[in-house]
Amino acid sequence: MKYTKEERLDIGHRAERSIKPFVIDRKNFLFANTPGGAKGSAVIFTMIQTAIENHLDPYRYLTWLLKTANCADLKDPDVIQSLLPWNAPAECRTR
Repeated sequence: MKYTKEERLDIGHRAERSIKPFVIDRKNFLFANTPGGAKGSAVIFTMIQTAIENHLDPYRYLTWLLKTANCADLKDPDVIQSLLPWNAPAECRTR
């Protein structure tokens, strides 16, 4: 489906590819033991997909993120900004 006449803008296809894993796994979310468990799964899944969309290796990014956030002042907006995927260190990148 074309969203624009401009061929360079592949918004629809990218969005469809991005949401495909959610569609495939939605049945798995139905069998979460608790609403909190389902929410936790969705949060982690979102973090993984965001890493992939930002050309990061999800394992390396999440490892770096959790180690760094563990010792960080998460009330400081500058610290939160530094933890976002586009500010990840080079060793987390896939290309």
